[in-house]
Amino acid sequence: MAPRANWKGVLKIGEVACRVSLYTAASTSERIAFHTINRATGHRVHREFIDAETGKPVPREDQVKGYEVADGEYVMLAPDEIAAAVPDSDKTLAIEAFLPCDEIDDVYFDKPYYLAPADPAGEQAFALIRAGMAASKVAAIARTVLFRRMRTVLIRPHGKGLVATTLNFDYEVRSAEAAFKEIPTLKIGGEMLALARHIIDTKMGKFDPAAFDDRYEAALEELVKAKVEGRKIKARPAAKRENVVDLMEALRESARLGGKTKPPRGKAKTKAKAKTKAKAKTAPSKRKAG
Repeated sequence: MAPRANWKGVLKIGEVACRVSLYTAASTSERIAFHTINRATGHRVHREFIDAETGKPVPREDQVKGYEVADGEYVMLAPDEIAAAVPDSDKTLAIEAFLPCDEIDDVYFDKPYYLAPADPAGEQAFALIRAGMAASKVAAIARTVLFRRMRTVLIRPHGKGLVATTLNFDYEVRSAEAAFKEIPTLKIGGEMLALARHIIDTKMGKFDPAAFDDRYEAALEELVKAKVEGRKIKARPAAKRENVVDLMEALRESARLGGKTKPPRGKAKTKAKAKTKAKAKTAPSKRKAG
């Protein structure tokens, strides 16, 4: 059965347009979900909103949104007032510019969606747009109203279709400088850097999403299964914590375990030795005078 589209509209570049459908690319719906239960009765419990001052329950019809303008002072907004502030949607995903695929820092990436033709009539135009972007190795920036909000979207070729990633606004992305300001500036080189590069080289691989399992989800499944079957739940062994005392020794040990090849002892020394050997081989033998 074909997936249900989250949104339908028109993808447009200049005068070229086609109807498209937006599908969820990543979802958490398959994760194990728990309900809150009354331990005494075994019944599910439900939440209700309580007035913070009176302690009395507040009926749904008396609940409104409010923005705090001062301590304990709120501006109340009715649902129709909020709805009126939502920008009108013309269901058009209008491409404003093209840019290199790696132009946008991925900290701005929010949520990915698959973009596909909505009907056979638009398949040729869709294929043209996708093929042109793939050939030029570019992504597209577009804007539209998605789920009651104006969103900026990054569109990139993906397989036979496109992937549309909603982007965080600039005010939503926190400064990296603030997070990194306490990190001291250290110069790493010599044998230490050579060992680190050696370890990285021995662990080079390719990204395979299927190779990474959700251990927490698997543990929850096993826990639920054990409870249903009445089996004894095995206690998880405590994680072993090791304190790194000597960084160089830890690097050397990691390099030894990571590959069969002998770890480097420093590029500068290795090159110097190689030059000395080469010079010894090529140097002409001196004849004794006499």
